[in-house]
Amino acid sequence: MTETLNQQAMAILQKNDRGGFTIPTARLYPFQWNWDSAFIALGIATYDRERAWQELEMLTDAQADDGMIPHIIFRKDDADYFPGPSIWQTEAAGIPASGISQPPVLASIVRHLVETAPASELARAGSLFESTLRWQRWYFHYRRPEGCPAICTVHPWETGRDNCPDWDIGMRAMAVDPDLPSYKRKDIEHADPSQRPSHEEYDKYITMVKFGRDHNWDQSVIVNNGPFLMADPGLHFIWLRACRDLREIAVWLGKDDVLPEIDSWIEAGIAGAEYFWNDAIQAYCVRDVRSGTFSDGFSNASALCFYADVGSQAQRDHTLEHIRRIAKQTKFGQPSWDPEAARFESQRYWCGPLWCQMNYMISKGLAEQGIPDLAEKMRLDLRHVIELSGFYECFDPISGAGCIGQDFSWTAALWLAWAGYDAPAIQAA
Repeated sequence: MTETLNQQAMAILQKNDRGGFTIPTARLYPFQWNWDSAFIALGIATYDRERAWQELEMLTDAQADDGMIPHIIFRKDDADYFPGPSIWQTEAAGIPASGISQPPVLASIVRHLVETAPASELARAGSLFESTLRWQRWYFHYRRPEGCPAICTVHPWETGRDNCPDWDIGMRAMAVDPDLPSYKRKDIEHADPSQRPSHEEYDKYITMVKFGRDHNWDQSVIVNNGPFLMADPGLHFIWLRACRDLREIAVWLGKDDVLPEIDSWIEAGIAGAEYFWNDAIQAYCVRDVRSGTFSDGFSNASALCFYADVGSQAQRDHTLEHIRRIAKQTKFGQPSWDPEAARFESQRYWCGPLWCQMNYMISKGLAEQGIPDLAEKMRLDLRHVIELSGFYECFDPISGAGCIGQDFSWTAALWLAWAGYDAPAIQAA
């Protein structure tokens, strides 16, 4: 079965190749997505190293002047997708793009590629270094508003965890723009509407986009005066981990001049992690910046503290208790939302399904911190749901059923790079 699934995974990646970059899946997501491309490169690297580096190079080709790498790159328009470039009305490096970013996993993927390649490929990392450094710097300057020590987001889409119940506090606090034009969603034509965000949520998502567009995508205005601002442990932990990995790459490249700046980000990131600690449930939680209110559920972003290497022993112990508690209630992996919390839905996008890229990062962090049993369980759980259901966008953590997009690129990629191995792919540090 493994060999057959390897062939299917490679076929999916080749089918979704659009000439140097890979779309997540046809029709539902017909463009280049930021963190999708990064994880996709891991899978492509198992059979075509040159093409894997090209995937990342095309991603950085769309870097904006201020350093942001957008979450969507519209290399051509497609009427089958909403909201397209005519709604965002912005560009990066002359290419139509969205006006927000996405979790900055690039540095971590580059480090992995270098560590698994001949020394000659270090030069490829060198060609991406300045772009990656600028993007990490962008997050530090444009997503840490005054008075907040943590990485924040101005739109749920920027976090990658679009409709997670984590965002309910901020979403309830904002109003739909009364001048919001009518629009027609395309996502619910290509996927089961019961598994997608609600219409009310979409009205608010587009309200956020309209605010950014109305203010010429001035990131300082958006973060300080926009309709939505929440601190996200997912973004924060991924950014902090990327800072650590970028520092290692800088050392390999002999770029000692940037080490003090990167070290200052790491120091700030470690200190800023405390902003997320919610004593009420003993977990790292999303927090509304303007009200200070914590989200009240344990998400898969909460579990990334190990990946970022933060927290006291007590905080890590409490986090492990949550992970083990939830593992007893689900058959497969770590779900996107706590099954005991309000609004858990096992098949609705980020309200409950298992997501392969999140479980990969959680597992990697657990293995590195000396918790190999849980790390290996997550790898094998992803393997089992793919064997059961195929290469879906995400999976029901209770039944293993595939959800939303089919022939999904990052699922295929992580099968090749991680889940499909016959022996553990991640070793404890």
